[in-house]
Amino acid sequence: MTGAGIDLDAIVAIDVHTHVQSSVEGTAPDSQPNEAFYEYFGADVVQPTVPDLAAYYRERQMACVVFMVDATSATGEPPPVSNDEIGRLANDHRDVVIPFASIDPHTGEAGAAEVRRLVDEYGFRGFKFHPNMQAFFPNDPAVYPIYEAMAETGLPVVFHTGHTGVGAGQPAGGGIRLKFSNPMFVDDVAVDFPDMPIVLAHPSFPWQDEAISVALHKPQVHIDLSGWSPKYFPPNLIQYANTLLRTKVLFGSDYPVITPDRWLADFAKLDIKEEVRPLIVKENAARLLGLA
Repeated sequence: MTGAGIDLDAIVAIDVHTHVQSSVEGTAPDSQPNEAFYEYFGADVVQPTVPDLAAYYRERQMACVVFMVDATSATGEPPPVSNDEIGRLANDHRDVVIPFASIDPHTGEAGAAEVRRLVDEYGFRGFKFHPNMQAFFPNDPAVYPIYEAMAETGLPVVFHTGHTGVGAGQPAGGGIRLKFSNPMFVDDVAVDFPDMPIVLAHPSFPWQDEAISVALHKPQVHIDLSGWSPKYFPPNLIQYANTLLRTKVLFGSDYPVITPDRWLADFAKLDIKEEVRPLIVKENAARLLGLA
């Protein structure tokens, strides 16, 4: 199974949030939207393939969760790399790469069948949704057949929450609607699928209190800390990461727009208890991903 080759003693961290941006077959998304996206983060334009990510994280003695976002129904454009390519290549790099699949939420029973196929065929270890890009409310009952298939696997499901750099600064925000990413919509999913592990991705500005509340209230809900440099984390997030949520917060960078090197360097400057640091950087993710 993909990910089974990871030696936890040989890695220093697990980055639970990285993006596959290109295919090894040479296809890539249109460059202009990506240039605006990277400019928003003040980052160089880097569009890694699965092998690129594997080499980058292997060099740093880290493992990484990798995925793309399938927003075909919302945008009319297929993703630059397929789930099949990610699953196939991740199996070639199972010492560091942990693949998550992205399912178009508007595909109903066909999407549910795709969930089962991808797990059976490639051993995917989780799933990723981006409600803003995919233009859906997470608690829409039309998506529930897909969730049912995901819940059957027992694997974690990541939901982007809060503000997004996608479309930021473009006319009309590139058509991206922020309303879809309020974490309270995911609270309904946590109620209806109590056995499905859930990760609220990113510090959830402007709904950080909502995200903390959901994670405190629902046992299966976690928070990943990707997409922001830790020096910008709000005080309430640091407080709960240090205390009541210490076993439910996860290191994530959002690479390639934020590098794990930058994230970890800024994290080292936070007032985080020494006994909590290894939980956030590696141990919580290892347990959630079934690697521990």
